[in-house]
Parts: sequence; structure tokens; C-alpha cells
Amino acid sequence: MAFDAELAERVRDVLGPRAGLTEKRMFSGLAFLLDGNIVCAVMSRGLMLRVGPDAYPTAIIQDGVGPFEMRGRTMTGWVLVDPAAVGDTDALIDWLDQGVRFAGSLPPGGTAKKKASRRAAPGAAS
Repeated sequence: MAFDAELAERVRDVLGPRAGLTEKRMFSGLAFLLDGNIVCAVMSRGLMLRVGPDAYPTAIIQDGVGPFEMRGRTMTGWVLVDPAAVGDTDALIDWLDQGVRFAGSLPPGGTAKKKASRRAAPGAAS
């Protein structure tokens, strides 16, 4: 199923030109990344948004927001926002600001995870 192209254009407009912002086809949708970290993804079901584990309890109780699940597993720190809940530009801005703040708080492109994987690889199991 295709992603919501109109919502993708609205997200693009709100995020605007920003250093480190890229778009990538992911999750059967269009993801927006900041320095290699996912801010959000526009999907057929709505806006998947990365709010982080601290903001998750508050985000998940908002109207039109549910848990984001991948392969039957709830992803803590990620929510799925119904398109109607971001129909208003101010609401979209508020949600995207949360995603940008969280993605901006992470090391670029998951660098820490990549370095840890490289360290563990050479001396794997004994």
C-alpha cells in the first residue's frame, strides 16, 4: 500500500530545508531522517513518529495516537499518529518538533551502535 503523498508533502514543508535532513523510502513509506536518525515516516496508516522513551507515556495517550508495532512487537518510543490528528498544521508542527528534538539528541546516524558492533566483531566468541 502506498504512503500518503499529501501528508509527506506537508511534513516536507514543515521540516523545510534543514542541515542533515534526508528522505529515504522505508517501512513501505517515506522516512525523514536527521543526521541519519529517523524523525518520522509517512505511511499509509499515518505518521510514524519517534518521540523517545521519556515522551512516550505522554504521547501515547493523546487523541488519534497509538503504539507503533513492527512484526507484532510494540516499539516503545515510537507512536503512530492518525492522519486526522495532524490535519491541522499546528498539530503537525508540534508532533514533528518532538521527533526532531529526539532525533537531534542522538549521535549522528547511530554511530555509537556501529562502533560497538565493530568492536565486538573481531573477537566474537571464544
